[in-house]
Formats: sequence, structure tokens, C-alpha cells
Amino acid sequence: MANAPTPTTAQKENSKGSGIFAGLAIVICIAIGWALFLFVMGDGSNFEGGDNANQPIPGNYFGMIYKGGYIVPFLMSMFLMVIVFSIERFFVISKAAGVGNVDSFVRKVQSSLASNNVDAAISECDKQKGSVAAVIKSGLQKYKAVEIDPSMDTEQKCLAIQKDIEEATALEMPMLEQNLTIIATLVSVGTLGGLLGTVTGMIKAFAGLATAGAPDQAQLANGISEALINTATGIATSLFAVLSYNFFTSKIDSLTYSIDEAGFSIVQTYAATHK
Repeated sequence: MANAPTPTTAQKENSKGSGIFAGLAIVICIAIGWALFLFVMGDGSNFEGGDNANQPIPGNYFGMIYKGGYIVPFLMSMFLMVIVFSIERFFVISKAAGVGNVDSFVRKVQSSLASNNVDAAISECDKQKGSVAAVIKSGLQKYKAVEIDPSMDTEQKCLAIQKDIEEATALEMPMLEQNLTIIATLVSVGTLGGLLGTVTGMIKAFAGLATAGAPDQAQLANGISEALINTATGIATSLFAVLSYNFFTSKIDSLTYSIDEAGFSIVQTYAATHK
């Protein structure tokens, strides 16, 4: 029995560029976070007497955040990372979906297959572009290739088409999940960083209570303020990261479902028309 020809697979996206982008983005976000902390929030105009060693001017939030301590710039950097990687994933996933509505595109492909017009279905893929269209086009090209191959029976040809679609999906779709692990990591790290800042702030607050005689009211207030600022920044970072991660994973799942739906139609159409 002859072996099935090697499936035509979509071109694999080079992940090296994405890795370089991720590394640069992290470094730049940390630099920006520290710059904002030192030169914007730590500016003397936010504090009494023009000195950031003094108390913040009442109602000045920049000065209050600066008094949150040196964990705050790391939390700010992580918040910036969530924003940067969310924007990057949005454009990548939008590009993968193609230029038109994915559901409408799948229906057009199914309609062309129903009328046994494979060339029209391939033409729709060329119009749609993106990773979803590339995977489906790969399956359609395999459809045409096995159709004229006399060495395989119908069942083998259906398996070859299905295998081609699976391999094309395996090459295209992982690109969409790149950098999502960073966002997922920031969910936990943001919470833990905020908790660490909370603990250090409470340590300072209790140190103010431990002084002989009357408690040091300024140190007590600063410690509690530091704890709350770190808590709020850590929670905000984690909250935004969770929302972003869930949003993009649901979008990827939707694209994967569209590919599976179109791939099933391709295999079933071939099986039905080549009995």
C-alpha cells in the first residue's frame, strides 16, 4: 500500500522576533516604571517644602504613591507590561483572524464546498488572509492534491487531508499564544508583589507603634499608607492581567473552533463526493 504524500503545511512563524520583542518590552517597561517613580512622582513639587523626604502635599496622589516605597515602581512596571503585551496580542490575534468576519468566511468556504467548487473556497482564503485562512487553504490544497492521486483510497485521502489541517494548525496557532504566558505570570506576580509591599508597610507601621512613649504618628501613617498603596497597585495589575488573559484565550479558542469547523467540512465534503 502506497504512503500518503507529505501534507502541505502552512509556514511556521518565526518566534525569535517575538522573543526579542518580549525581552525589550520588559526592560523598557521597568525603565519607564522607575523613571515615573523617581522623576514624576518623586518630584519635589509633590511634597511639602519641595523635598520628597517630607510629607506629600495633602491631596497630591503622586506624592502619596511615591511614599509607597521601592516596591511600587516594580508594580508600576508590571502594570505597563500588561498593557504593552495586551496591545501586542490584540494586533497579532486580529491579524490572524483575517480581514473579514471569521464566521462569515467559514460559511462562504462551506458554501463553496457544498457546490463542489474548491477553487472558489481557495479564493475566499486568499481574500480573508490571516492564520485561519492559511490553515484552511492548506487543507483545500491537499484536497485538490489527493483528488488526482490514484495510489490512495477515499479513506486514506480523507486522513491525509485531516492530517494536513492538523499540522497546519499546529504550526500557525501556537504563534497566537506567545506572550500570553507573560500575562498569566503577571497575574500571580502582581498579587504577590502587592502583598510584599503590604507586609513591608505594616512592618513600618508597627515599628512606629513600638517606639517608647507616644507612638510615632508620622511613621505609623506612612507605614499604613505604603501598605495600602502597594495593595491597590498589585490588585490593579492582577485584575487587568486576568481580564486580558481571559479575553485573549477566548478569542484564540474561537479561532480554533472556526478552523475545526471548516476542517470538518472539508473532510466530510471529500468523503461524501468521492465514495
